[in-house]
Amino acid sequence: MKNFDLIIIGSGPGGYVAAIRAAQLGMNVGVVEQDELGGICLNWGCIPTKALLKSARVYEYLQHAADYGITIDGKVNPDFQKIVARSRTVADSMSKGIQFLFRKNKIEHVQGTGKLADQKTVEVTGEKGTEKITAPHIIVATGARSKELPNLKQDGKKIIGYREAMALPEQPGSLIVVGSGAIGSEFAYFYNAIGTKVTLVEFLPNVVPLEDEEVSRQLERSFKKAGIKVMTNASVESVDTSGDRCIATVRTKKGEETYEADIVFSAVGITPNLEGIGLEGLGIQVENGKIKTDAYYRTNIPGIYAIGDIVAGPALAHVASAEGIVCVEHIAGKNPQPLDYGNIPGCTYTSPEVASVGLTEKAAKEAGYDIRVGKFPFTASGKASAAGEKEGFVKLIFDRKYGELLGAHMIGANVTEMIAEIVVARKLETTGHEMIKSVHPHPTMSEAIMEAAAAAYDEVIHL
Repeated sequence: MKNFDLIIIGSGPGGYVAAIRAAQLGMNVGVVEQDELGGICLNWGCIPTKALLKSARVYEYLQHAADYGITIDGKVNPDFQKIVARSRTVADSMSKGIQFLFRKNKIEHVQGTGKLADQKTVEVTGEKGTEKITAPHIIVATGARSKELPNLKQDGKKIIGYREAMALPEQPGSLIVVGSGAIGSEFAYFYNAIGTKVTLVEFLPNVVPLEDEEVSRQLERSFKKAGIKVMTNASVESVDTSGDRCIATVRTKKGEETYEADIVFSAVGITPNLEGIGLEGLGIQVENGKIKTDAYYRTNIPGIYAIGDIVAGPALAHVASAEGIVCVEHIAGKNPQPLDYGNIPGCTYTSPEVASVGLTEKAAKEAGYDIRVGKFPFTASGKASAAGEKEGFVKLIFDRKYGELLGAHMIGANVTEMIAEIVVARKLETTGHEMIKSVHPHPTMSEAIMEAAAAAYDEVIHL
C-alpha cells in the first residue's frame, strides 16, 4: 500500500495546481486521475477551445484582409478537420507539460478512478485492478461535466455537449446552441465565424446573462451583425432526432416555433462529478448539489477537502487553482488569506471579447451604493481604430462617497487581457482618482481604462 502526505483525486486546474504547490511545500503527493493530466480544462475545455477560437479569428482576418490593405488571390476556406486537429495538438502539448511538471516536482500520477474508502484511504481502480493508497490529507477535485436537461438528452451525435462540439467529425451546416453563457457564446461565435448557420437560444432576457446589461446588449448586436440568429426569452422545449436533421420546438413570447438544424448543442451549464466517489459512505455534507466546505476547503470530515467545480463558487479554472493553493497552504500551516470571491474575473472569448469583475451597475444600485459610472467606447481609441477593432467599450463603476472601484465591465478586442489590471486595482483598494493619475501607455487598448475612470469624474479627454 502506497502512503502519501497528500492525495488529490482529479488533475484538473484545481488538482494539478494544488499538487504542485503542495510539492513545493515539501509534501509527498499522489494524484489520482483516470484520463489525461490537466482535466477537462486543458484537454476538453479552456485551452483547446481557445485554439479553435484563434483559428476562427485568423479566418475572419483573412476574409477582411482588404480592409488592411492586403490583397489575397484566390478563395480562402476553413479546413474544419485541420482546425480541430490543431486544437487537439495544443491540448496534447499542454497535458504533456503537466506530465513534465509532475516529474519535476516528484508528484506521482496514480492512474485510475478514485473513491474515498475511509478518512485516510483512497481506493483506485485502474486497468490492473484495484489498489488502496493512504494519506492524512485528501483533496477531492473531481470537476464537472456538461449538464443534461430532461428534454435535451445528449446522444453525442445530434444533441451534443461541449466535448463533442470541439471535435466533431465534420463541420455542421447548421447548429442550434442552447444557452448563451461563456461556453454557448464561444461556440456560437466559432461555428458562425467558419460558416455554419447558427441559432443561439437563451432562456433569460439577455445573452451572457451574468454580465452587465450594457455588455450583454452590445454582444447581442455584434452577434446579430455577424449573422447569428439570437433568440432571448426563449426555450427549447423538445428536439425530434428521428430524421436526418434535428427538429427543435422553441417556445417564445409569440408561442411555439419550429427550427431545423444538423446538430443541437446543449450549453445549459455543468453538473458536479459527485457520484461514485464515496461521499455518502463517509457522511460528507453536500448542499445544493455541491460539497459543503469552509473558507479553507475543509469538509465536515477531518482530513477531507474539496475544491473547484464541486464546491460553491464560480466554476472557473482560475478559481479552482486559487482554491487549491489556499487549501494546501492551510494544510501546510502557512495561514493563507481566504479567497475573495467578490474579486474574481470572468472572461468570455468571443469576438468581441467580454471581461468583467465586481458588481454590475444594476447590482451596485440594488446594494444601495450611490455610484459614479464612467464609460469609454473603443470608437474613441486610437489603438482600436488602427487595429480595426472599434466594437465595444470599457465601463467602470465607482462608489461616489469613497471612490472605491465597485466593478468593471468590458467588451472589445483583448479585454480578457486587460481585466487583470482591474483585479489588482481592486485588491489594492485603488480609488478612481488614483486610476486617472496612473499614466497608461499610448496608443493601447488599456488607455480606455484610464479614460473610463476619467469619464466617471467628468475629466475624460478623448471623448
